[in-house]
Amino acid sequence: MTAGADGTTTDKTIGGAATCKSPAAGPASDHIAAWTDQYFLKTKAVVEKFGDTRVTYAVFMRRPVVSAPRLAIDWLHKVAAERGTKFDIDLVYTEGKWVGAGEPILYLRGSLVHLSDLETLFLQKLGPACVAAFNAYTMCTDLPNVAFIAMDARHCAGLEMAELMAYAASVGSERAVRKGGAKGFIGNATAATAHYFGREQALGTMPHALIGYAGSTLRAAEMFHDTFPDQPITVLVDYFAREVTDALAVCRRFPALAAQGKLSVRIDTPGSRFIEGVDPTVSYAVLERHVPEAIRGYRNETELRHLVGAGVSAAAIWYMRDALDDAGFRKVGIVASSGFDPAKCKVMAEANTPIDVIGTGSFLPQRWTETYATADIIEYNGIKRVKVGREFLFPK
Repeated sequence: MTAGADGTTTDKTIGGAATCKSPAAGPASDHIAAWTDQYFLKTKAVVEKFGDTRVTYAVFMRRPVVSAPRLAIDWLHKVAAERGTKFDIDLVYTEGKWVGAGEPILYLRGSLVHLSDLETLFLQKLGPACVAAFNAYTMCTDLPNVAFIAMDARHCAGLEMAELMAYAASVGSERAVRKGGAKGFIGNATAATAHYFGREQALGTMPHALIGYAGSTLRAAEMFHDTFPDQPITVLVDYFAREVTDALAVCRRFPALAAQGKLSVRIDTPGSRFIEGVDPTVSYAVLERHVPEAIRGYRNETELRHLVGAGVSAAAIWYMRDALDDAGFRKVGIVASSGFDPAKCKVMAEANTPIDVIGTGSFLPQRWTETYATADIIEYNGIKRVKVGREFLFPK
């Protein structure tokens, strides 16, 4: 994705109507009333009766975010076109920019009659995307040499959220690439939103269900290769709790792919057990061998679990890397998944964990209350007026 290809990240003032055919386009103008807060509808009726006025909204969030306004702005222009009006948008923080807590992301100007009933839906399309973009940015920045795949769709509440989150990941990723040279998100799991990552198709090979269907990890790999002979393979290896044994069996079955770097193993071990060959003692030993500084110093319980605990820990990944290298499969990649949120990515970075790719949907906001964007009118027909306590929203 090239951020700003539609102009929203390069122009301070955005005008005109955009065509939106995606789920994030939201309800058409004649359905907005059914989905917006009732007091906004009553406000609209009052203003229609007593006379319209031109207003300016300041839109902000209460926590730091990365600006991801495109889908929200596209929707506003779509509604404006349907209603035969125009909204002027002064985008203070263009797409991909860091926004401080309480700082207006944009100023929205137009008819109060036409804007009053849009606030509910507009804010829904802005806040969560900005928080998810922030999370994606921090994850990619902490692990600049790791490629990420967005696997969030299954965790989303419907198609509109799925699009918002994919878009957000692409925005946060692009910032990490631009600011720090990170690899960032190289793709995602669903074709409908692959275009946000500059792709025509989605990424992915096999879920656990295919392993269960095949009856063995090796057989699943063989079936996949027979069906898609020209594609690289990423094989899940945790189904039978034989992560190392099954990984090596697949490598020996496909030595050419392994030597060409077209074979990867994916570890998705649940937090209820350690990977094959690992226990707490082994976990500490493997990190002591590779990154002793990672386990010397204060760690809270969550950080310690990410380092040496059950599931997909830093120690587990180091252990797998050693096993592959010792068997001569140095070009076989390691894909890690299972709860790779910003906190876990930070710990993985501190342990210099040898991950090639992370598949994750955990850039989704974890505290939904932090995703609430707020819009306050700060000007009526050119006269500055805002509720007491929000004077900070006036343009500097």
